[in-house]
Amino acid sequence: MKLFALLPICLALTAAATAQPAGADAKIKPGERAPVSFKEGTPMAGADQLKMRLRSVEAPGALDLAKEGYEVLIPKSYKKGTPHGLFIWISPNDKCALPADWEKVLADHKLIFVGALKGGNNREVFSRMQLAITANDQMRQLYDIDPARVYVSGHSGGSRVASMLAVAYADMFSGAVCFMGVNFFFPTKGRDGTMYEARYIPHPEIATQAQTESRIVLVTGDKDFNQDNTKAIYEQGFQANEFKHVKLFDIPGQGHGAPAKEWLEKALDFLDEGKK
Repeated sequence: MKLFALLPICLALTAAATAQPAGADAKIKPGERAPVSFKEGTPMAGADQLKMRLRSVEAPGALDLAKEGYEVLIPKSYKKGTPHGLFIWISPNDKCALPADWEKVLADHKLIFVGALKGGNNREVFSRMQLAITANDQMRQLYDIDPARVYVSGHSGGSRVASMLAVAYADMFSGAVCFMGVNFFFPTKGRDGTMYEARYIPHPEIATQAQTESRIVLVTGDKDFNQDNTKAIYEQGFQANEFKHVKLFDIPGQGHGAPAKEWLEKALDFLDEGKK
């Protein structure tokens, strides 16, 4: 079935060009995490775009980039003229907490890493989205990025934000890996009768693109307190609404923490199918 009927609405789905971002310069050494800041934002993170894409009544505030910072990690394999993918991380805390042993997995998959500092669960959802959208736009200007391999990911609360961006911004993020947290735009019901409410309302045309084109991985485990929620959304949300490229990893013995690097590798292999 069709998830949405296409609407005859002209959408501004292509980001406008912005000035070269400051902060990512020769001080960044491939293979080492480094700080970066951006001076220029993007219209795609503006209030009009967020309200349209999330059907929001509330008007998001502006992001003050002078108060924001990121970490980046450029693989040693990167060189100009050799496009790499982009892995945008949304942390549940303010320390950009990516497990150290995941770094080699990202490098092996030729993925440039970027994650916001001070973008944890204490921030408003719109601000966390704006941070990820801005990183997407600005990193594409700094580096040769394969647009088919721009992935958003996160853990716990950060993963919930990533799952919303994967649908509402399907034209900017081609895939997502959601670790121990996911939101959906229809209500779902857990095994014990718990109702999980719809958390956002994506624009129909963009959601249809996500339904047909986006690759999304949901990761949970039998000791993860979000397991029931994740499986309900996978089955009653993504599967029931015929999203074509969504995979669930339900890891035996896995709690709510970040899983072993092998699961990141499995997830990236799924996202990369047909792209390398």
